[in-house]
Amino acid sequence: MPLLNSVIKWINIRRNYQIQYYRDYPLEIQNETLLSLLRNAEDTLWGTEHKYDKISSIKDFQKAVPLQGYNDIKPYVDRLRQGEKDLLWPGEVKWFAKSSGTTNDKSKFIPVTKESLEDCHLRGPKDVFAQYIKNHPETKILKGKMLTLGGSHQVNSMSNNSYYGDLSAIMIENIPFWTDFIRTPTTEIALIEEFEEKIEKIIDTALDQNVTSFAGVPSWYLVLFKRVLEKTGKLNILEVWPNMEVFAHGGVNFEPYREQYRKFIPSEQMHYIETYNASEGFFGIQDNEDRNDMLLMLDYGIYYEFIPMAEWGDENQRVLTLEEVELNENYALVISTNAGLWRYIIGDTIKFTNKYPFKIKVTGRTKHFINAFGEEVIIDNAERAIQIACNHSGAIVNEYTAGPIFMDDKQKGAHQWIIEFEIPPKDLGHFAKILDNSLKTLNSDYEAKRHKNLALEKPHIISAPKGTFYKWMKKRGKVGGQNKIPRLANNRKYLDELMNML
Repeated sequence: MPLLNSVIKWINIRRNYQIQYYRDYPLEIQNETLLSLLRNAEDTLWGTEHKYDKISSIKDFQKAVPLQGYNDIKPYVDRLRQGEKDLLWPGEVKWFAKSSGTTNDKSKFIPVTKESLEDCHLRGPKDVFAQYIKNHPETKILKGKMLTLGGSHQVNSMSNNSYYGDLSAIMIENIPFWTDFIRTPTTEIALIEEFEEKIEKIIDTALDQNVTSFAGVPSWYLVLFKRVLEKTGKLNILEVWPNMEVFAHGGVNFEPYREQYRKFIPSEQMHYIETYNASEGFFGIQDNEDRNDMLLMLDYGIYYEFIPMAEWGDENQRVLTLEEVELNENYALVISTNAGLWRYIIGDTIKFTNKYPFKIKVTGRTKHFINAFGEEVIIDNAERAIQIACNHSGAIVNEYTAGPIFMDDKQKGAHQWIIEFEIPPKDLGHFAKILDNSLKTLNSDYEAKRHKNLALEKPHIISAPKGTFYKWMKKRGKVGGQNKIPRLANNRKYLDELMNML
């Protein structure tokens, strides 16, 4: 272990110099990244179709390649999953990260190439801790282990040579063998598909370990920590793992969970680091805990573009380069990557808080959504589920809005729906059950979070008197014209305003 820790420290020092380089030369790094991506992919099917061998500038690239959504690349992805090679990126794709779907599909399958895995997805977590160790040279995290909560993966039904699953599972399956010395539990336990079984096995094997750090989605770790305290009878996590020092979190907004974590880990010395990672790539790291923004990671094989949200959907909307962005403007993120995603709109919105170095904050999605627990429910999911519930119950819905109920000591996470019925269902509980089951069918991430009520309870539905939404919109000065009822929100602003009127 001492030799391994020395090697890790040496690698981290070297890597921090590289990160400093693209802090100093961000535009040059991005230009080099784009040209490298184009040269690598010019002999692929996509590269030949879009004449990559003729492209020598950013403007050429933007003219040659249209903006893409998942439905645009899905025919290529389907062929990749059947084992075809050299379509979007050179070679064969063995892994696909499964995430919540689009309007037309329950799930998306994002290609994870060897290059994107090594140069992006696996490099990101290493950089998180390289920056942390740089900022906290007195740290003792290398004397202990990192606690990991992995997902699961399975053989792709379209090809026995490829696999799909949660990105976390793909990463655990592909990390170097020596990481077993610095993390817990073992790969075998981390990849158990049944979440309850996984938690029990983690507890059985990790309680006597010196856990100093953990990383992942906040809501899932709350489930684990509650079970740890139940099983051990301890008052807080520091009584179990006294050297717990840092949590690298991502996937959902951490603020609703911050107070709960302070109760579980009552220490002023506990550090929380935000990361911005997704199935499509690893994009940002909070490199300064005194700021609530993240450094945009520029040398992971990702070329970035940005659509001003003020122009979103306009026929003449601009697509900007890093050089052209302004501070505190809301942008939709567009990426071209070493996974073969080209000018791909991932659906996230960001704003820049600093330039040179470029720092960002995630501001939301290009569409209304609920993603308080990693479920990524979009409006299309909600509309279709509501319609199915109405069809089966005879109800008619006038208006509705929905948002999260955040976890606390007595309450599991849930979605709260305030619905104004024209014709109410005879049994509101039955309506809620159909709504819930329909969302599970439409959205694989929601289905996973609802599994056995571990992280997300069944929907809480409140039937509002007729006229409630009109009065609410009138109070807000938003009656008539282009004003619309906000259907979904990732916070409780609209729900609380309505609840005060009931």
